Amino acid sequence: MTLYCGIDLHSNNMLVSIIDDHDTIIFEKRLPNELQAILDILTPYQEQLFACVVESTYNWYWLVDGLNDHGFDVRLANTAAIIQYNGIKHTNDQTDARFLAHLLRLGILPEGHIFPKEQRAIRDLLRRRLLLVRQRTLQVLSLQSLVSRHTGKRLSSEQVKKLNPIQLNALFRDDATLLAAQSACDVMCMLHTRIAQLENHILQYYQHHPDYIILTSIKGVGKIIGLTILLETGSITRFPSPGHYASYARCVNTQKVSNGKTKGRGNVKNGNRYLNWAFMEAAHYAAIWEPAIKKYYQRKKDKTHIMIAKKALANKLARACFHMLKHKEPFDVNRAFA
Repeated sequence: MTLYCGIDLHSNNMLVSIIDDHDTIIFEKRLPNELQAILDILTPYQEQLFACVVESTYNWYWLVDGLNDHGFDVRLANTAAIIQYNGIKHTNDQTDARFLAHLLRLGILPEGHIFPKEQRAIRDLLRRRLLLVRQRTLQVLSLQSLVSRHTGKRLSSEQVKKLNPIQLNALFRDDATLLAAQSACDVMCMLHTRIAQLENHILQYYQHHPDYIILTSIKGVGKIIGLTILLETGSITRFPSPGHYASYARCVNTQKVSNGKTKGRGNVKNGNRYLNWAFMEAAHYAAIWEPAIKKYYQRKKDKTHIMIAKKALANKLARACFHMLKHKEPFDVNRAFA
């Protein structure tokens, strides 16, 4: 008898439901979020279990990795693609767990990709770096505003980053204002140091990676954009076509058109926002440094809005990266923008 396990995961507990080939409930219980607790339950059924399904919630790492380490086949359910029957009047954790197991039994479970544990850790570290960069930018803007408000001077972001205690004392006479400026400057410097540490750590793993070298062959794709594309993409073989990859990177048109009229938009947030950021940044810089790409971008910009032109360029770069990673070839601007 083959069994199927669905796990409805929450912040502090999970509902485990095991069903058979006839959707008969074999076991069902709410457990605390402890790996040993679920191992004690699943181990007696391990030989009969086809697989376990876990919802793709914010806290799935520990559970999926723990079950994988103990030999269980674990699938990650793509919750955004799962739509239950709209006529259902009542749902709860039990029905959700059973429904996951039911989809697995039927072979129609929409699955999310599970990155290898080591690669996922470096990818998350790169995401952390982006968060720190945004926080540093916030401090820079705050200090710029403070200087402009109290002195009437307009400093560039580079000038703000180079401010030292002597210059701050010369700019601000009031003790309270000076303390506010010093605190912003201290936080900015600390974040700058941490960002550099994270970058160095990540580059130790991937600066000689063949795919990283291929990606950075595009003019305008530097170390951070190249690392982001590499780590957020994972294995390119999981995408069946360039269009699927561009869609995952949020670089495609989401308009719904009927009879020549726009009837709305699709899910613009469906995809990887970090990959979208990387390709939009790549489009911005490639249009500056590569003449052929700049010419393509200018043609698009003359016909439509600047952001639509930039998104079209990002789409072209995403498709080019798909072929580059699939065939292990460096960027050829003539093939991409002939």
